Amino acid sequence: MDEACDLTVHVNGRHTLLLHQSVVCAFSGRLRAMAARERKGKMTRVRPGRGAAEALMSVELDGFPGGGEGFELVARFCYGDGRLPPLRPADVPLLHCAAAFLEMTEEVRAGNLLAQAEAFVDDGLCYGTWADVLAAVKSCESFAADASGLQEKLLSALFSRIDAGAETPKSNCSTSSTCSSSSQETVGGRPSSAAKTPESVKPSCLSGGREWWYDDVASLSPPTVEKAMKLLGCYGADNRNLTLTRFLLHYLRRAATLRKAGDSGGNILAGLADTAVHGVALAGGGAAFSCRGLFGALRTVSAAGLGRECRRRLETLVGRMLDQATLDDLLVSGDGGGVYDVSLVMRLVRVFVSSVEEDGSPLSTQRMRKAGRLVYKYLAEISPDQGLRVSRFLAVAESLPDSARDCYDGVYRALDIYLGSHAELTVEERATLCRCLNYEKLTLEACKELARNRRIPPRIAVQALSLQRPLNAHQSPLSSPTPKRVVSDDEKEKETLRMNLRRMQGRVAELEMVCKEMRGKTRLSPRAAAKGNKALGGRGLPWMC
Repeated sequence: MDEACDLTVHVNGRHTLLLHQSVVCAFSGRLRAMAARERKGKMTRVRPGRGAAEALMSVELDGFPGGGEGFELVARFCYGDGRLPPLRPADVPLLHCAAAFLEMTEEVRAGNLLAQAEAFVDDGLCYGTWADVLAAVKSCESFAADASGLQEKLLSALFSRIDAGAETPKSNCSTSSTCSSSSQETVGGRPSSAAKTPESVKPSCLSGGREWWYDDVASLSPPTVEKAMKLLGCYGADNRNLTLTRFLLHYLRRAATLRKAGDSGGNILAGLADTAVHGVALAGGGAAFSCRGLFGALRTVSAAGLGRECRRRLETLVGRMLDQATLDDLLVSGDGGGVYDVSLVMRLVRVFVSSVEEDGSPLSTQRMRKAGRLVYKYLAEISPDQGLRVSRFLAVAESLPDSARDCYDGVYRALDIYLGSHAELTVEERATLCRCLNYEKLTLEACKELARNRRIPPRIAVQALSLQRPLNAHQSPLSSPTPKRVVSDDEKEKETLRMNLRRMQGRVAELEMVCKEMRGKTRLSPRAAAKGNKALGGRGLPWMC
């Protein structure tokens, strides 16, 4: 074409192209109207070096899909006299949206770009390889491709291939093809045309556990996945598909690691997390997921954000299976002042206790004691946490009924670890912590250790020894070949401990009386206090005061 370019197009303020009005305006209704307004308003300028007779018109396109690359494809179509240029699968949605933006419709010219792009999608791309359809869906994410329903059409094609047991993601097909070759390869052997419509995608077909597509679909953005779930009729409370539920958990685990702080997609991820919880609940919880699987799901959806009602529903499913959990399952990181999420464990224990009490089966006692041993281990694990308050420790220790424990040695071990890690506790706080112990269910060895423990207040040690039975509740007189001798030796040792503790209490009482008397003397006069200090060799009062 020998004519000089007479149209300057500025695309999104970043790219500038010099074109011929007669070429591009013959296909684009929007450019034709913009050029007419420019001409009518006499918004022209003289092109340098060409004289005043030749005027160069200028138009600006803001928000153009695909930017300069997309407009270049449109220009190649126009200069090719209405023939599509060689395209990659990812270019087709871009070309489709660009044609819709520029109003390249049949009213402007027969066989225009929009009609050809739609035909290419319907008759070629929707029946292409898995990799081609996936690339086209991804390309829709960079611009608004949902206004014309293109993204929904491609998502329907994608999930239809999963339903039909399509080839695995690794495809040997080329990533670029021409319009004619793609159409010839796909139209002849295409499946039923129902695959083109969203209504044809039946989520009930996604039940074979075909996980080969999980990673590929997980590479899509949260808005695209949300749209896919809505398209399949499995969003929110409507999710009844186990395979899609497992996929959502897989997707949320991946998205939580890639999401940045303050990401605007957080609300969308929260909606997907709620959808996953509904799927887990409708699948029966423990019927489709193991206890560890439910804990994993709880961690995943909590990281993505979760509604209060959905969280309560999932915690109910997890709590009912608490006796099948392990210590690692309970060690969930806390988002507050502590290292671990103690509040979560307390809620799970409450759910478990309530469900066991309602059940009333012969195995209830066994299940309760199994959960009690698990709570012992958890309590010992979280005791060194400096952010664990006394009230929190007591709440966990007292969360199970007394019948869940046939021995309190585990609780005492956890208490001892807590006292050793929190040396700043007052005597009153240490005495309050001992409230969680049932001294009658402590073994003799644990009781002896408690009596010698300097972190335990003396009056608590005396109380523990005084409540010790001749035989512990979990022991049997027939369990030892010489029961009488064992009982006699135990009683002698207990009596010795009681006498030593009584002497200790008496000594403490004497020291307290001495301290009170000396405090009274020091209050009489500074001179008397000075004399007292001098009489004591300048040492002051004993540390007990």
